[in-house]
Amino acid sequence: MRHLGKATLLCLGLVNVLPSLAYDNLPSLGDSSSAIVSPLQEYQLGRAWLSLLRSQVPRINDPLAKDYIETKVKRLAQSSRLQDHRLEFIFIKDPELNAFAAPGGIIGVNGGLFLAAPNESEFMGVLAHELAHLSQRHFARGVAEQQQLQIPMMTALLVGIVAAAAGSPDAGMATIIGSQAAAYQNMMSFSRSNEQEADRIGIETLAKAGYDPKGMPDLFEILMKKYRFQQIPPEFLITHPLTESRVADTRNRAERYPQGGISNTLEYDLVRVRVQVVFEDTPGSSVKRFRSLLENNPNDNALQYGLALALIKNNNLAESEQILNKLLTKDANNLFYNLTYVDLDFYQNRLANAGLRIQKLLVANPNNYPITKAYVDLLVRQRNFQEAAKVIDKLVRSRPNDPDVWYQVSEVKGRAGDIVGVHQAQAEYLALIGNYDAALEQLKYARQKAGNSFQQVAIINQREKEIRSQQDTVKQFLQ
Repeated sequence: MRHLGKATLLCLGLVNVLPSLAYDNLPSLGDSSSAIVSPLQEYQLGRAWLSLLRSQVPRINDPLAKDYIETKVKRLAQSSRLQDHRLEFIFIKDPELNAFAAPGGIIGVNGGLFLAAPNESEFMGVLAHELAHLSQRHFARGVAEQQQLQIPMMTALLVGIVAAAAGSPDAGMATIIGSQAAAYQNMMSFSRSNEQEADRIGIETLAKAGYDPKGMPDLFEILMKKYRFQQIPPEFLITHPLTESRVADTRNRAERYPQGGISNTLEYDLVRVRVQVVFEDTPGSSVKRFRSLLENNPNDNALQYGLALALIKNNNLAESEQILNKLLTKDANNLFYNLTYVDLDFYQNRLANAGLRIQKLLVANPNNYPITKAYVDLLVRQRNFQEAAKVIDKLVRSRPNDPDVWYQVSEVKGRAGDIVGVHQAQAEYLALIGNYDAALEQLKYARQKAGNSFQQVAIINQREKEIRSQQDTVKQFLQ
Protein backbone atom coordinates (compact mmCIF):
# COMPACT_ATOMS: atom_id res chain seq x y z
CA MET A 1 0.00 0.00 0.00
CA ARG A 2 1.03 3.55 -0.70
CA HIS A 3 2.10 5.59 2.31
CA LEU A 4 0.20 8.85 2.64
CA GLY A 5 1.87 12.13 1.81
CA LYS A 6 1.42 15.29 3.85
CA ALA A 7 -1.31 16.72 1.61
CA THR A 8 -3.22 13.46 1.84
CA LEU A 9 -2.93 13.43 5.62
CA LEU A 10 -4.35 16.92 5.79
CA CYS A 11 -7.35 15.67 3.84
CA LEU A 12 -7.77 12.70 6.13
CA GLY A 13 -7.59 15.02 9.10
CA LEU A 14 -10.70 16.74 7.80
CA VAL A 15 -12.79 13.75 8.81
CA ASN A 16 -12.66 15.29 12.26
CA VAL A 17 -14.48 18.29 10.90
CA LEU A 18 -17.47 16.07 10.22
CA PRO A 19 -18.04 15.13 13.86
CA SER A 20 -16.99 18.63 14.95
CA LEU A 21 -20.10 20.55 13.92
CA ALA A 22 -21.91 22.90 16.23
CA TYR A 23 -24.73 22.56 18.70
CA ASP A 24 -25.22 23.27 22.35
CA ASN A 25 -27.86 20.82 23.58
CA LEU A 26 -27.58 17.11 24.19
CA PRO A 27 -29.10 14.96 21.41
CA SER A 28 -32.21 12.85 21.71
CA LEU A 29 -33.42 10.15 19.38
CA GLY A 30 -36.36 12.29 18.31
CA ASP A 31 -34.48 15.51 17.57
CA SER A 32 -34.32 17.30 14.21
CA SER A 33 -30.90 15.87 13.39
CA SER A 34 -32.40 12.38 13.22
CA ALA A 35 -34.94 13.61 10.70
CA ILE A 36 -32.14 14.74 8.37
CA VAL A 37 -29.47 12.11 9.11
CA SER A 38 -30.78 9.08 10.97
CA PRO A 39 -28.58 6.92 13.18
CA LEU A 40 -28.96 4.18 10.55
CA GLN A 41 -27.69 6.53 7.83
CA GLU A 42 -24.75 7.50 10.02
CA TYR A 43 -23.98 3.83 10.59
CA GLN A 44 -24.16 2.99 6.87
CA LEU A 45 -22.16 6.05 5.87
CA GLY A 46 -19.45 5.25 8.39
CA ARG A 47 -19.13 1.62 7.31
CA ALA A 48 -19.07 2.59 3.62
CA TRP A 49 -16.36 5.16 4.27
CA LEU A 50 -14.33 2.75 6.39
CA SER A 51 -14.29 0.12 3.64
CA LEU A 52 -12.89 2.69 1.21
CA LEU A 53 -10.37 4.02 3.71
CA ARG A 54 -9.06 0.54 4.49
CA SER A 55 -8.07 0.03 0.87
CA GLN A 56 -6.09 3.27 0.74
CA VAL A 57 -4.11 3.60 3.97
CA PRO A 58 -1.38 1.35 5.41
CA ARG A 59 -2.49 -0.40 8.59
CA ILE A 60 -0.59 -1.82 11.56
CA ASN A 61 -1.44 -5.51 11.83
CA ASP A 62 -0.12 -6.13 15.33
CA PRO A 63 -2.60 -8.31 17.25
CA LEU A 64 -1.32 -7.17 20.66
CA ALA A 65 -1.61 -3.48 19.79
CA LYS A 66 -4.97 -3.89 18.04
CA ASP A 67 -6.37 -5.87 20.95
CA TYR A 68 -5.13 -3.23 23.39
CA ILE A 69 -6.85 -0.40 21.49
CA GLU A 70 -10.11 -2.26 21.00
CA THR A 71 -10.36 -3.60 24.55
CA LYS A 72 -9.43 -0.33 26.25
CA VAL A 73 -11.62 1.91 24.09
CA LYS A 74 -14.64 -0.39 24.36
CA ARG A 75 -14.17 -0.36 28.14
CA LEU A 76 -13.86 3.43 28.01
CA ALA A 77 -17.07 3.59 25.97
CA GLN A 78 -18.93 1.86 28.81
CA SER A 79 -18.30 4.97 30.89
CA SER A 80 -19.25 7.38 28.09
CA ARG A 81 -22.61 8.74 26.97
CA LEU A 82 -22.49 6.63 23.82
CA GLN A 83 -25.69 4.65 23.25
CA ASP A 84 -24.63 2.58 20.23
CA HIS A 85 -21.54 0.56 21.15
CA ARG A 86 -21.00 -1.04 17.74
CA LEU A 87 -17.52 0.39 17.29
CA GLU A 88 -15.12 -0.41 14.48
CA PHE A 89 -11.41 0.44 14.58
CA ILE A 90 -8.67 1.19 12.12
CA PHE A 91 -5.06 1.38 13.32
CA ILE A 92 -3.15 3.40 10.74
CA LYS A 93 0.54 2.97 10.10
CA ASP A 94 1.51 6.61 10.19
CA PRO A 95 3.83 8.32 12.69
CA GLU A 96 1.89 11.60 12.47
CA LEU A 97 -0.19 12.43 15.51
CA ASN A 98 -3.88 11.85 14.75
CA ALA A 99 -7.04 10.17 15.96
CA PHE A 100 -10.58 10.59 14.68
CA ALA A 101 -14.17 9.51 15.09
CA ALA A 102 -16.34 9.18 11.99
CA PRO A 103 -20.13 8.70 11.83
CA GLY A 104 -21.43 5.28 12.75
CA GLY A 105 -18.88 4.42 15.43
CA ILE A 106 -15.66 4.46 13.41
CA ILE A 107 -12.58 5.05 15.56
CA GLY A 108 -9.27 5.73 13.84
CA VAL A 109 -5.92 5.82 15.61
CA ASN A 110 -2.59 6.71 14.02
CA GLY A 111 0.46 4.98 15.39
CA GLY A 112 1.72 8.50 15.99
CA LEU A 113 -0.72 8.95 18.87
CA PHE A 114 1.25 6.37 20.87
CA LEU A 115 4.46 8.22 20.03
CA ALA A 116 3.00 11.54 21.23
CA ALA A 117 1.23 10.43 24.43
CA PRO A 118 3.68 9.44 27.20
CA ASN A 119 1.00 7.96 29.50
CA GLU A 120 -2.17 5.92 29.16
CA SER A 121 -4.43 8.58 30.68
CA GLU A 122 -3.22 11.03 28.02
CA PHE A 123 -3.80 8.52 25.22
CA MET A 124 -7.25 7.70 26.59
CA GLY A 125 -8.02 11.38 26.97
CA VAL A 126 -7.87 11.75 23.19
CA LEU A 127 -10.09 8.70 22.66
CA ALA A 128 -12.55 9.91 25.31
CA HIS A 129 -12.79 13.19 23.41
CA GLU A 130 -13.51 11.30 20.16
CA LEU A 131 -16.15 9.13 21.84
CA ALA A 132 -17.84 12.35 22.97
CA HIS A 133 -18.09 13.47 19.34
CA LEU A 134 -19.90 10.22 18.62
CA SER A 135 -22.17 10.21 21.67
CA GLN A 136 -23.28 13.79 21.03
CA ARG A 137 -23.84 13.09 17.32
CA HIS A 138 -22.00 16.23 16.30
CA PHE A 139 -21.99 15.04 12.72
CA ALA A 140 -25.77 14.75 12.38
CA ARG A 141 -26.59 17.71 14.60
CA GLY A 142 -24.33 19.93 12.57
CA VAL A 143 -26.32 18.98 9.51
CA ALA A 144 -29.50 19.92 11.33
CA GLU A 145 -27.95 23.27 12.27
CA GLN A 146 -26.66 23.90 8.76
CA GLN A 147 -29.60 23.06 6.51
CA GLN A 148 -27.57 23.74 3.39
CA LEU A 149 -25.22 20.86 4.28
CA GLN A 150 -27.19 17.85 3.06
CA ILE A 151 -26.14 14.24 2.44
CA PRO A 152 -24.54 15.07 -0.96
CA MET A 153 -22.31 17.63 0.77
CA MET A 154 -21.27 15.09 3.41
CA THR A 155 -20.44 12.45 0.87
CA ALA A 156 -18.60 14.98 -1.30
CA LEU A 157 -16.34 15.65 1.67
CA LEU A 158 -15.78 11.94 2.23
CA VAL A 159 -15.18 11.27 -1.47
CA GLY A 160 -12.59 14.03 -1.50
CA ILE A 161 -10.83 12.47 1.47
CA VAL A 162 -10.75 9.03 -0.17
CA ALA A 163 -9.60 10.52 -3.50
CA ALA A 164 -6.73 12.19 -1.71
CA ALA A 165 -5.85 8.95 0.07
CA ALA A 166 -5.83 7.18 -3.30
CA GLY A 167 -2.98 9.38 -4.46
CA SER A 168 -4.74 12.41 -5.94
CA PRO A 169 -4.45 14.97 -3.14
CA ASP A 170 -5.03 17.96 -5.40
CA ALA A 171 -8.21 16.46 -6.83
CA GLY A 172 -9.28 15.41 -3.36
CA MET A 173 -8.79 18.88 -1.95
CA ALA A 174 -10.63 20.39 -4.91
CA THR A 175 -13.60 18.14 -4.19
CA ILE A 176 -13.62 19.08 -0.54
CA ILE A 177 -13.17 22.79 -1.05
CA GLY A 178 -15.44 23.02 -4.09
CA SER A 179 -18.31 21.08 -2.52
CA GLN A 180 -19.47 24.15 -0.60
CA ALA A 181 -16.80 26.49 0.65
CA ALA A 182 -19.13 28.78 2.57
CA ALA A 183 -20.69 25.89 4.49
CA TYR A 184 -17.24 24.57 5.29
CA GLN A 185 -16.24 27.93 6.74
CA ASN A 186 -19.39 27.92 8.86
CA MET A 187 -18.53 24.45 10.14
CA MET A 188 -15.09 25.62 11.18
CA SER A 189 -16.51 28.64 12.98
CA PHE A 190 -18.88 26.40 14.93
CA SER A 191 -16.22 23.85 15.83
CA ARG A 192 -15.09 25.63 19.00
CA SER A 193 -18.32 24.95 20.88
CA ASN A 194 -18.30 21.30 19.88
CA GLU A 195 -14.66 20.87 20.80
CA GLN A 196 -15.44 22.46 24.15
CA GLU A 197 -18.29 20.04 24.72
CA ALA A 198 -16.25 17.04 23.61
CA ASP A 199 -13.53 18.13 26.07
CA ARG A 200 -16.05 18.43 28.90
CA ILE A 201 -17.76 15.09 28.25
CA GLY A 202 -14.43 13.40 27.51
CA ILE A 203 -13.05 14.44 30.88
CA GLU A 204 -16.23 13.13 32.52
CA THR A 205 -15.74 9.82 30.68
CA LEU A 206 -12.09 9.59 31.74
CA ALA A 207 -12.95 10.10 35.39
CA LYS A 208 -15.83 7.60 35.32
CA ALA A 209 -13.55 5.01 33.70
CA GLY A 210 -11.06 5.37 36.58
CA TYR A 211 -8.41 7.38 34.73
CA ASP A 212 -6.73 10.54 35.92
CA PRO A 213 -8.88 13.24 34.26
CA LYS A 214 -5.82 15.49 34.05
CA GLY A 215 -4.57 13.21 31.27
CA MET A 216 -6.42 15.24 28.67
CA PRO A 217 -5.07 18.71 29.62
CA ASP A 218 -1.61 17.24 30.25
CA LEU A 219 -1.38 15.97 26.67
CA PHE A 220 -2.92 19.16 25.26
CA GLU A 221 -0.24 21.16 27.07
CA ILE A 222 2.55 18.91 25.75
CA LEU A 223 1.25 19.24 22.19
CA MET A 224 0.71 22.97 22.38
CA LYS A 225 4.30 23.55 23.52
CA LYS A 226 5.78 21.06 21.06
CA TYR A 227 4.02 22.37 17.96
CA ARG A 228 3.59 26.03 18.90
CA PHE A 229 5.90 27.31 16.16
CA GLN A 230 5.41 24.58 13.56
CA GLN A 231 4.08 25.95 10.27
CA ILE A 232 2.01 22.87 9.45
CA PRO A 233 0.97 21.15 12.69
CA PRO A 234 -0.17 17.51 12.92
CA GLU A 235 -3.64 16.63 11.63
CA PHE A 236 -5.05 16.34 15.13
CA LEU A 237 -4.12 19.95 15.90
CA ILE A 238 -5.58 21.17 12.60
CA THR A 239 -8.95 19.67 13.43
CA HIS A 240 -8.64 20.23 17.19
CA PRO A 241 -6.92 23.63 17.46
CA LEU A 242 -5.34 24.21 20.87
CA THR A 243 -5.14 27.55 22.64
CA GLU A 244 -3.94 28.47 26.10
CA SER A 245 -7.51 29.22 27.14
CA ARG A 246 -8.70 25.79 25.98
CA VAL A 247 -5.90 24.03 27.84
CA ALA A 248 -6.64 26.08 30.95
CA ASP A 249 -10.36 25.31 30.67
CA THR A 250 -9.76 21.54 30.40
CA ARG A 251 -7.37 21.66 33.35
CA ASN A 252 -9.89 23.55 35.48
CA ARG A 253 -12.58 21.01 34.60
CA ALA A 254 -10.30 18.04 35.30
CA GLU A 255 -9.39 19.36 38.74
CA ARG A 256 -13.05 19.34 39.77
CA TYR A 257 -13.01 15.55 39.75
CA PRO A 258 -11.56 13.36 42.52
CA GLN A 259 -7.85 12.85 42.04
CA GLY A 260 -5.92 9.59 42.10
CA GLY A 261 -7.14 7.90 38.94
CA ILE A 262 -4.94 5.74 36.71
CA SER A 263 -2.21 7.76 35.06
CA ASN A 264 -0.22 5.03 33.38
CA THR A 265 0.10 1.25 33.10
CA LEU A 266 2.87 -1.14 32.11
CA GLU A 267 0.56 -2.51 29.41
CA TYR A 268 0.39 0.88 27.72
CA ASP A 269 4.16 1.30 27.90
CA LEU A 270 4.64 -2.13 26.30
CA VAL A 271 2.28 -1.34 23.43
CA ARG A 272 3.98 2.02 23.03
CA VAL A 273 7.45 0.51 22.61
CA ARG A 274 6.06 -2.01 20.12
CA VAL A 275 4.77 0.90 18.05
CA GLN A 276 8.06 2.76 18.42
CA VAL A 277 9.93 -0.24 17.00
CA VAL A 278 7.51 -0.34 14.05
CA PHE A 279 8.49 3.20 13.08
CA GLU A 280 12.25 2.90 13.58
CA ASP A 281 14.00 3.41 10.23
CA THR A 282 16.62 0.73 10.87
CA PRO A 283 16.81 -2.03 13.49
CA GLY A 284 20.28 -0.88 14.49
CA SER A 285 19.12 2.63 15.35
CA SER A 286 16.33 1.18 17.48
CA VAL A 287 18.80 -0.96 19.43
CA LYS A 288 21.04 2.06 20.05
CA ARG A 289 18.12 4.20 21.20
CA PHE A 290 16.87 1.68 23.76
CA ARG A 291 20.40 1.01 25.04
CA SER A 292 20.88 4.75 25.53
CA LEU A 293 17.57 5.13 27.38
CA LEU A 294 18.38 2.17 29.63
CA GLU A 295 21.61 3.80 30.78
CA ASN A 296 19.52 6.25 32.83
CA ASN A 297 16.68 3.80 33.58
CA PRO A 298 18.26 0.32 33.80
CA ASN A 299 15.28 -1.22 35.64
CA ASP A 300 12.58 0.06 33.30
CA ASN A 301 10.72 -3.06 32.15
CA ALA A 302 9.19 -1.42 29.10
CA LEU A 303 12.56 -0.16 27.87
CA GLN A 304 14.07 -3.60 28.39
CA TYR A 305 11.18 -5.10 26.41
CA GLY A 306 11.70 -2.52 23.67
CA LEU A 307 15.38 -3.50 23.46
CA ALA A 308 14.40 -7.18 23.22
CA LEU A 309 12.06 -6.38 20.31
CA ALA A 310 14.69 -4.27 18.57
CA LEU A 311 17.28 -7.04 18.97
CA ILE A 312 14.92 -9.55 17.36
CA LYS A 313 14.41 -7.15 14.47
CA ASN A 314 18.21 -6.87 14.26
CA ASN A 315 18.49 -10.70 14.30
CA ASN A 316 20.31 -10.75 17.65
CA LEU A 317 18.15 -13.54 19.07
CA ALA A 318 20.45 -14.72 21.85
CA GLU A 319 20.60 -11.38 23.69
CA SER A 320 16.89 -10.83 23.17
CA GLU A 321 16.19 -14.20 24.79
CA GLN A 322 18.33 -13.31 27.78
CA ILE A 323 16.34 -10.11 28.31
CA LEU A 324 12.98 -11.88 27.93
CA ASN A 325 14.02 -14.55 30.44
CA LYS A 326 14.82 -11.85 33.00
CA LEU A 327 11.50 -10.10 32.34
CA LEU A 328 9.58 -13.37 32.69
CA THR A 329 11.32 -14.01 35.99
CA LYS A 330 9.69 -10.81 37.26
CA ASP A 331 6.32 -11.35 35.58
CA ALA A 332 5.82 -14.93 34.41
CA ASN A 333 2.28 -14.44 33.10
CA ASN A 334 2.85 -11.26 31.13
CA LEU A 335 1.19 -11.72 27.74
CA PHE A 336 3.60 -9.44 25.87
CA TYR A 337 6.73 -11.17 27.14
CA ASN A 338 5.32 -14.64 26.51
CA LEU A 339 4.11 -13.98 22.98
CA THR A 340 7.41 -12.34 22.07
CA TYR A 341 9.14 -15.46 23.41
CA VAL A 342 6.85 -17.50 21.14
CA ASP A 343 8.14 -15.39 18.23
CA LEU A 344 11.70 -16.26 19.28
CA ASP A 345 10.78 -19.94 19.31
CA PHE A 346 9.28 -19.61 15.83
CA TYR A 347 12.42 -17.95 14.48
CA GLN A 348 14.50 -20.83 15.82
CA ASN A 349 12.00 -23.56 14.85
CA ARG A 350 11.45 -24.59 18.47
CA LEU A 351 7.84 -25.47 17.78
CA ALA A 352 7.39 -27.84 20.74
CA ASN A 353 8.49 -25.10 23.17
CA ALA A 354 6.20 -22.59 21.47
CA GLY A 355 3.29 -25.03 21.69
CA LEU A 356 3.73 -25.56 25.44
CA ARG A 357 3.84 -21.82 26.07
CA ILE A 358 0.79 -21.12 23.88
CA GLN A 359 -1.29 -23.85 25.53
CA LYS A 360 -0.46 -22.46 28.97
CA LEU A 361 -1.47 -18.98 27.80
CA LEU A 362 -4.75 -20.24 26.33
CA VAL A 363 -5.70 -21.95 29.59
CA ALA A 364 -5.29 -18.65 31.43
CA ASN A 365 -6.71 -16.49 28.60
CA PRO A 366 -9.25 -18.52 26.57
CA ASN A 367 -10.45 -16.92 23.31
CA ASN A 368 -7.81 -14.21 23.51
CA TYR A 369 -7.22 -12.79 20.02
CA PRO A 370 -3.39 -12.41 20.02
CA ILE A 371 -2.87 -15.84 21.62
CA THR A 372 -5.30 -17.54 19.24
CA LYS A 373 -3.53 -15.88 16.31
CA ALA A 374 -0.22 -17.27 17.59
CA TYR A 375 -1.82 -20.71 17.95
CA VAL A 376 -2.97 -20.64 14.32
CA ASP A 377 0.56 -19.63 13.27
CA LEU A 378 1.93 -22.58 15.27
CA LEU A 379 -0.48 -25.08 13.69
CA VAL A 380 0.43 -23.86 10.21
CA ARG A 381 4.14 -24.22 10.99
CA GLN A 382 3.42 -27.74 12.25
CA ARG A 383 1.53 -28.38 8.99
CA ASN A 384 -1.59 -29.23 10.97
CA PHE A 385 -3.73 -27.32 8.48
CA GLN A 386 -7.07 -28.96 9.30
CA GLU A 387 -6.83 -28.01 12.96
CA ALA A 388 -5.60 -24.52 12.02
CA ALA A 389 -8.71 -24.10 9.86
CA LYS A 390 -10.97 -25.09 12.78
CA VAL A 391 -9.27 -22.66 15.16
CA ILE A 392 -9.33 -19.74 12.74
CA ASP A 393 -13.00 -20.39 11.90
CA LYS A 394 -13.73 -19.82 15.58
CA LEU A 395 -11.53 -16.72 15.65
CA VAL A 396 -13.20 -15.11 12.65
CA ARG A 397 -16.64 -15.61 14.22
CA SER A 398 -15.51 -13.34 17.05
CA ARG A 399 -13.87 -10.85 14.65
CA PRO A 400 -16.09 -10.89 11.53
CA ASN A 401 -15.14 -7.36 10.47
CA ASP A 402 -11.36 -7.69 10.72
CA PRO A 403 -9.80 -7.83 7.23
CA ASP A 404 -6.47 -9.00 8.67
CA VAL A 405 -8.11 -12.12 10.11
CA TRP A 406 -9.99 -12.86 6.87
CA TYR A 407 -6.71 -12.59 4.96
CA GLN A 408 -5.22 -15.25 7.21
CA VAL A 409 -8.39 -17.38 6.88
CA SER A 410 -7.83 -17.42 3.12
CA GLU A 411 -4.23 -18.60 3.55
CA VAL A 412 -5.13 -21.32 6.07
CA LYS A 413 -8.05 -22.60 3.98
CA GLY A 414 -5.72 -22.86 1.00
CA ARG A 415 -3.23 -24.95 3.00
CA ALA A 416 -6.11 -27.13 4.24
CA GLY A 417 -7.32 -27.77 0.69
CA ASP A 418 -10.66 -26.01 1.21
CA ILE A 419 -10.89 -24.20 -2.13
CA VAL A 420 -14.48 -23.04 -1.58
CA GLY A 421 -13.40 -21.63 1.79
CA VAL A 422 -10.47 -19.80 0.15
CA HIS A 423 -12.78 -17.97 -2.25
CA GLN A 424 -15.30 -17.18 0.49
CA ALA A 425 -12.59 -15.77 2.76
CA GLN A 426 -11.12 -13.70 -0.07
CA ALA A 427 -14.60 -12.34 -0.78
CA GLU A 428 -14.98 -11.24 2.86
CA TYR A 429 -11.55 -9.63 2.86
CA LEU A 430 -12.20 -7.76 -0.40
CA ALA A 431 -15.64 -6.56 0.75
CA LEU A 432 -14.14 -5.18 3.96
CA ILE A 433 -11.64 -3.11 1.97
CA GLY A 434 -14.29 -1.82 -0.43
CA ASN A 435 -13.46 -3.91 -3.52
CA TYR A 436 -16.98 -5.23 -3.99
CA ASP A 437 -16.67 -6.28 -7.65
CA ALA A 438 -13.68 -8.48 -6.84
CA ALA A 439 -15.52 -9.86 -3.79
CA LEU A 440 -18.49 -10.87 -5.93
CA GLU A 441 -16.12 -12.46 -8.42
CA GLN A 442 -14.65 -14.59 -5.62
CA LEU A 443 -18.15 -15.70 -4.60
CA LYS A 444 -18.82 -16.73 -8.20
CA TYR A 445 -15.71 -18.93 -8.09
CA ALA A 446 -16.81 -20.34 -4.73
CA ARG A 447 -20.23 -21.25 -6.15
CA GLN A 448 -18.61 -23.02 -9.10
CA LYS A 449 -16.35 -25.03 -6.80
CA ALA A 450 -19.26 -25.88 -4.47
CA GLY A 451 -20.87 -27.89 -7.25
CA ASN A 452 -23.92 -29.80 -6.03
CA SER A 453 -23.58 -28.88 -2.36
CA PHE A 454 -26.98 -27.26 -1.82
CA GLN A 455 -26.08 -25.94 1.63
CA GLN A 456 -22.83 -24.29 0.48
CA VAL A 457 -24.49 -22.76 -2.59
CA ALA A 458 -27.32 -21.37 -0.45
CA ILE A 459 -24.82 -19.74 1.94
CA ILE A 460 -22.85 -18.28 -0.98
CA ASN A 461 -26.00 -16.93 -2.64
CA GLN A 462 -27.15 -15.27 0.58
CA ARG A 463 -23.74 -13.67 1.10
CA GLU A 464 -23.76 -12.45 -2.51
CA LYS A 465 -27.06 -10.66 -1.86
CA GLU A 466 -25.65 -9.04 1.28
CA ILE A 467 -22.49 -7.84 -0.46
CA ARG A 468 -24.49 -6.46 -3.41
CA SER A 469 -26.63 -4.58 -0.89
CA GLN A 470 -23.48 -3.14 0.73
CA GLN A 471 -22.20 -2.16 -2.69
CA ASP A 472 -25.50 -0.43 -3.51
CA THR A 473 -25.31 1.48 -0.24
CA VAL A 474 -21.82 2.72 -1.09
CA LYS A 475 -22.94 3.73 -4.60
CA GLN A 476 -25.88 5.68 -3.15
CA PHE A 477 -23.54 7.64 -0.89
CA LEU A 478 -21.00 8.24 -3.65
CA GLN A 479 -23.37 9.31 -6.43
